[in-house]
Amino acid sequence: MESTHLVTSESVTEGHPDKICDQVSDAVLDEVIRQDKNGRVACETFVTAGMLIVGGEITTTGFVDVQRVVREIIKNIGYDNPKLGFDYKTCAILNSIGRQSPDIAQGVDVGGAGDQGTMIGYACDETSELMPLPIILAHKLTKRLAEVRKKKILPYIGPDGKSQVTVEYRNGKPIKVNTIVISTQHTEEILDKTGNKITEKAKSEIIEKVVKPVIDKNLLSEKIKYFVNPTGKFVVGGPQCDTGMTGRKIVVDTYGGIVPHGGGAFSGKDPTKVDRSATYMARYIAKNIVAAGLAEKCMVELSYVIGVAEPVAVSVSTFGTGKTDDNKIVELIKKHFELSPKGIIQTLNLLRPIYCKTAAYGHFGREEKEFTWEKTDKTEVLKKGR
Repeated sequence: MESTHLVTSESVTEGHPDKICDQVSDAVLDEVIRQDKNGRVACETFVTAGMLIVGGEITTTGFVDVQRVVREIIKNIGYDNPKLGFDYKTCAILNSIGRQSPDIAQGVDVGGAGDQGTMIGYACDETSELMPLPIILAHKLTKRLAEVRKKKILPYIGPDGKSQVTVEYRNGKPIKVNTIVISTQHTEEILDKTGNKITEKAKSEIIEKVVKPVIDKNLLSEKIKYFVNPTGKFVVGGPQCDTGMTGRKIVVDTYGGIVPHGGGAFSGKDPTKVDRSATYMARYIAKNIVAAGLAEKCMVELSYVIGVAEPVAVSVSTFGTGKTDDNKIVELIKKHFELSPKGIIQTLNLLRPIYCKTAAYGHFGREEKEFTWEKTDKTEVLKKGR
């Protein structure tokens, strides 16, 4: 009997207040790593109307000019005009950074995990990126929103924006896209005569210039529903209308709600924090398992204790798609992958200033040289051991 269900995932643009914070936190981390590979960083950012606060714990021999770093990030995102309600030149920036607790440091300095928890990685064969289709499409839409803004293809688009994609699955396979939502900040020039909503012409332009160039028309349902700025208008956006905080978009950062999220947020944390590094390793493992043909879907869970190097538990679920027993796959993982924090950092070459790039449009499913956890270089050894 055929079974159908719907899966919805969202993404946000780099100008969304939460993503501003993620990028600032990771930019501070990158600045520390450039100067001091042994630096410890747990950086949190908060933004509201006219003000951004950077806090957390940092221990480093280097120096971070927080004012310069923050203003550069805000400028690059596109908040460079007072009309947008937030401007890199005039916003207030407060620095409230302290040092890492010595009680934590004594466990991490000897190679132990920088936190406890269960970290989750996932891969599936739905897309060439080995990622769930809904989140990949949602990210493509928000990246396109940024592109049409920066290239002035749609000059009335603002930095803040969101997308949402609903995909119909049949017997566990994605079939078609049923609903697409685009909410984007914009100038007043595309409002209709009432001043309460954007014109139908603008809606059509956004569908034509944002949606259609990035989503294959064969994926679109005959009854596809588009919602473009469904509240009517979105003139006031960004920090002017919504506070932002580091780490509030963890489902956007990962797999779009397809699987559980383990651990904590990623941005602003150096790779001794397994919240970040072990989640990257779990994705690396899961992707190689799927790429090797051992399963169509794979979720890897790695559990850690603060101050202890090796995980206390490693588990795998292939959701009934495995070509070999899940317990056998666990044995292969333990044999072929380094799972201690030091081993993960070395394997994935994580002590590089690569993190600001991860802080918008997802940490996974991006084929870029910095994203070493997306490599599939373990497939042959996994095939031989199955």
